[in-house]
Amino acid sequence: MSGETLQVYFLGTAGALPTPARNPSCIMVRRGTDTLLFDCGEGAQQQMMRARCGFTINAIFVSHWHADHFLGIFGLVQTMSFNGRTEPLTIYGPTWVHEFVETVKKVARFNLKFTLDSVEVADGSWVRFDGYTVTVFGVSHGMPALGYVLEEDPRPGRFDREHAIELGVPPGPLFGKLQRGETIRITKDGTEREILPSDVLGTPRPGRKIVYTGDTRPVSQTLAVHAKEADLLIHDATYDESEIKRAAEFYHATARQAGEAAAAANARTLALTHISSRYTDTTAHMNEAKSAFSGDVIVPEDRFMLEIGYRD
Repeated sequence: MSGETLQVYFLGTAGALPTPARNPSCIMVRRGTDTLLFDCGEGAQQQMMRARCGFTINAIFVSHWHADHFLGIFGLVQTMSFNGRTEPLTIYGPTWVHEFVETVKKVARFNLKFTLDSVEVADGSWVRFDGYTVTVFGVSHGMPALGYVLEEDPRPGRFDREHAIELGVPPGPLFGKLQRGETIRITKDGTEREILPSDVLGTPRPGRKIVYTGDTRPVSQTLAVHAKEADLLIHDATYDESEIKRAAEFYHATARQAGEAAAAANARTLALTHISSRYTDTTAHMNEAKSAFSGDVIVPEDRFMLEIGYRD
């Protein structure tokens, strides 16, 4: 369905270690009434309260099994249960996700009052939701690690109201049927005829697209495919260029490399995240990313919310 709100809450933007200003990795995406978490580092619950975005989570996607990306899940599921949640919750992740979810259940013991499920995903997997799909791609982090693409279904082309009237379609409910892709039948000048949606709708328009890399070395060729024309690319930018050797050693990216990936994908906006605790000033990150990418670049603070609009 087109017209749904699409909001991204940057609940945790720190690297491996939290800082007074940044929590470990946690990205919340809210589309209409659906809310998804991509990673859930420690302190995620408090960030949700501070951001006033609630605990109603429909699914959690974990990028990899480094603790700064999953420790917050333990407390979050306990809080959900305490608050009376009864709906099942599914955690998606790479190899070991089943073992992880069993561990969460053991820690919760008798306190968990809803079903907690696990689904292992890998490069090429996809998960279907109402009106959009989350697709999985592999990244390079020295262990099983994944990135995720949230992409909406294509929207119908623009409705040509004047042409519909010329064809004899009266304004009203039949307009809505055509816009929803339904074929209708009308009678004009005593003759019954069929009106197809393609008669009054323009070329289908793309939905919105958000890409989250998790932690990774540069994988520009992969992203050029999976993040092509992304409205938002959320990319590992743990280091600036002065630490490029360290970035390679620990399977991370620099801000400039993130900019190069965004340029290769022709993204609309680049968000630099997973900022190492060594940086209190991210000016260099911003400048280096902009040197490689001409689109919008942000280094979001924790709890910053970005609303994603349509390109047209």
